[in-house]
Amino acid sequence: MTTLISTLVVYKLLLLGIGAWASRRSSGDADFYLGGRGLGPWIASLSSAASSSSAWTLLGVSGAAFTWGWSAVWLLPACLLGFAFNWFVVAERLRTLSAESGAITFTGFLCGESRPLRWLASFIILLSLGVYVASQFKAAGVTFSETLGMGETAAICIGGGIVLIYTMTGGFWAVSVTDFVQGLVMVFAAVLVPAMALIDAGGWSGMMAGLENANDPVLLDPFRGKIGASAFGFILGTLGIGLGYPGQPHVSNRFMAMRRRADVRAGTWISLTWALLIYSGMLVAGWCGHALLQDLGNNEAVLLALTQKLFSPVLAGVIVAAVLSAIMSTADSQLLVCASTVSYDLAQNRNRWSDRGTILLIGVVSIMAAIFVEQTIFNSVLFAWSALGAAFGPLLLVRLWQGPVNPNFALCSMAIGFVVTLGWFFTPFLKGGLYELVPAFLLASIPAWLGTRKG
Repeated sequence: MTTLISTLVVYKLLLLGIGAWASRRSSGDADFYLGGRGLGPWIASLSSAASSSSAWTLLGVSGAAFTWGWSAVWLLPACLLGFAFNWFVVAERLRTLSAESGAITFTGFLCGESRPLRWLASFIILLSLGVYVASQFKAAGVTFSETLGMGETAAICIGGGIVLIYTMTGGFWAVSVTDFVQGLVMVFAAVLVPAMALIDAGGWSGMMAGLENANDPVLLDPFRGKIGASAFGFILGTLGIGLGYPGQPHVSNRFMAMRRRADVRAGTWISLTWALLIYSGMLVAGWCGHALLQDLGNNEAVLLALTQKLFSPVLAGVIVAAVLSAIMSTADSQLLVCASTVSYDLAQNRNRWSDRGTILLIGVVSIMAAIFVEQTIFNSVLFAWSALGAAFGPLLLVRLWQGPVNPNFALCSMAIGFVVTLGWFFTPFLKGGLYELVPAFLLASIPAWLGTRKG
């Protein structure tokens, strides 16, 4: 236990050191919010990948594979297609057009000078990212309680506090470089854990035998026990997760910060390789859980339980650090977006202390929500992902490929995407048939496209 804790302490000190270094590189708005538009392919690709792949990826996807069985395989093409769409369709045009317009923030590029549009976008960002950040801090509680026996409340406060410190210190540079480091740690764990679990389970046949011995035939059904229209809705809804990628402000701002076209091309293949390793690894880890583990209390802790079973304390500490990396690499990016939303897009006061105050306030509220709100990591992240993806994704794509959208139509698109997501999520009959992002995205696309028509 001492060795594991020591490994985590060293890792945390490294992140805080990066924050201190980055603070010296943040001399203005373009530096604090966008890294001076100087990101190269490795930092941009891995930091964007890590920030889009939160605790939902390491804990949620592995937990879904353990719970759903073989039907979780659809998560792999869903996420890979989302990564590919973002890099091949969005990245270069967003980098070029945002630089030409001088936009510093995602909201600034999308909304222009329209105050009603900025207010609505800011409301959606603060609400959705607040839920998202709270889910990351919740994951910190699961991680520490499973590995160290620490109380969940204390774990949430410690993990959240560290993220707040280095985000407040260094801004975008701190977030991007720490996310790069964390992306490397995550992929190391995503390769090592499933590989060792697969060997320990007796290979692919042993893993499949574990699923069969669970005495649940649904675990071996790629359609999760559904047939006909219900099965089609399940597959379509799962694949629809990929629609959310363009609309995530904490991911898209990495494209705005890249230096040149060649960096986008290189970053594309780095990011796709990373995603393939991460998501396939988490599926295998979840499936192996049935062959190797008994009496797992929390299905979203399957990765952590495998880690404790298979590795020495030092390696276990590195892998736990990888889980914390997934948590922090998303939470820090989202906190920075929230700060830019309040102090840059709304107040427009460009006051660095108000930026840090906003980060602190939103972080504290998210920590409180993580402590008191009961919701699985998988479901809470998917809701926030849907709200952002449907509200901003259609509008961004039309803006990039068709030109500026009439502000009234843009407002309508954004509102429809968000409201449909909200209504669909809280209507059990609808949510049970199809993931809310799919209908919300399609409906929001209509006014966005109409808003570019002339005459």
